[in-house]
Amino acid sequence: MSPHSKYNRFWFLVMLLIPGFISAQATITFDLNPSSDEGPTRILFVFDASNSMNAFWSGEKKIGLATKLLSKSLETLYGTDNLELGLRAYGHGTRHVEGNQDCDDTELIVPISAGTNLIIKQKLKQLRAQGTTPIARSLERAADDFPTEPGRNVIVLITDGIEACDEDPCVVSRMLQSRGIIVKPFIIGIGIEDRFKESLRCVGNFYDASNPETFETVLHLVLEQALHNTTVEVKLLDDKNEPSITDVPLSFTDLRTGVSHPQVVHTLGYKNSTDTFYLDPVPTYGLKLHTLPSKDLDSIRLAPGKHNVISVSDMAQGLLSPKFPHARRNDYGNLSVDLFKAGECESFYSMNIGTSIKILSGFYDARFHTTPPTLVENIEVVADLPTEITISSPGSLMLQSSASGYGSIVDAVTLAHVVQLPFGNPSGRYTLQPGTYTVIFRARQANSSKYSIQSTFTIKSGSTLNLNLHD
Repeated sequence: MSPHSKYNRFWFLVMLLIPGFISAQATITFDLNPSSDEGPTRILFVFDASNSMNAFWSGEKKIGLATKLLSKSLETLYGTDNLELGLRAYGHGTRHVEGNQDCDDTELIVPISAGTNLIIKQKLKQLRAQGTTPIARSLERAADDFPTEPGRNVIVLITDGIEACDEDPCVVSRMLQSRGIIVKPFIIGIGIEDRFKESLRCVGNFYDASNPETFETVLHLVLEQALHNTTVEVKLLDDKNEPSITDVPLSFTDLRTGVSHPQVVHTLGYKNSTDTFYLDPVPTYGLKLHTLPSKDLDSIRLAPGKHNVISVSDMAQGLLSPKFPHARRNDYGNLSVDLFKAGECESFYSMNIGTSIKILSGFYDARFHTTPPTLVENIEVVADLPTEITISSPGSLMLQSSASGYGSIVDAVTLAHVVQLPFGNPSGRYTLQPGTYTVIFRARQANSSKYSIQSTFTIKSGSTLNLNLHD
């Protein structure tokens, strides 16, 4: 069995054992033979041999366990085509003395080349952990460790501590990436305290190995990623189960850290092929599709080193347009309309009347902020078809009063409150939906309820009614 076959079989078994590997709301498939990048893959192991690696971890020194497990992985990688390996170590050359640390204690021990697996194993066994932790300087020196010929250059940093030389490894890492010298480094933290982890996350892809078993699993995963990019393709299926839907913004969110990345707009390219992008396969992701209404997929796990295809069904969309009848006057101005899934109480979107939106096929309710509010229920939106919601145009009430006072306009039938008249003189224009209303008013100087005024009137679309309270 070839080394690649061993890795594919290993990760296939791992994924079968992970609960919730495939979300119930999406279909995920994997391409087991993704295309390789041009040129060799070069992996430089930057190995922490500082004094802290002498600490015991599950009954054994950290440096001993890390050496043993890395050596085991090197054996598995032996004979892998188009792979070159190298080893840089730090903290092994000068004994740590408090207040007098050697920040130049970093060395390229095995230059990057093909077939160096056994040499790296031998050199690892010869390392003696004794010095300090110059991470930034080691990364900076690593820039000159890689050949200048085309290839995919990867750094795998294995450490149990943080920068000890008052330099910034995050800045160095960003510089190396921006210059295209390396892809984003992989950092495996060995039993690092929680308060120090954030300082390493900015360096690259940080993986927390809290125990030797986790370290072995993470090491396998990191090497698989280093050898093969993990890619993702999202197919948005229409009502015929074809991936024809596009132009939808979407966000992947790491459910552990809460960080949303990448956030992209779905694109169909040549011959309707969907975009492919790279994604770290270690986290469990939530996927939010920013449609109207939005769709959420939870507990998505990716197969590392493979091409992952996430197919999302029921993504067909229609066009929804709330409006008044044509050629009818609208005195409301920019009237807003709230949209709800049919029968639900919480609105998922608000839009202006006279505009149009794309919306997933289904049934909806719409509340127009007319006076009084107009509710239209069970609106069916069909894929690729326009749906118009047309409501009656308003009319106007021209109210006249010779006195200031207090009062309201209510629905004449249901007695529902429609308008609270302003304090002071209520004279003015009131825009109302067609219907029958009652105005109830008492002048300020009237000293008894029996002097209240009650007047019932009817409003028609596009018409103005004049009403004098004192006639």
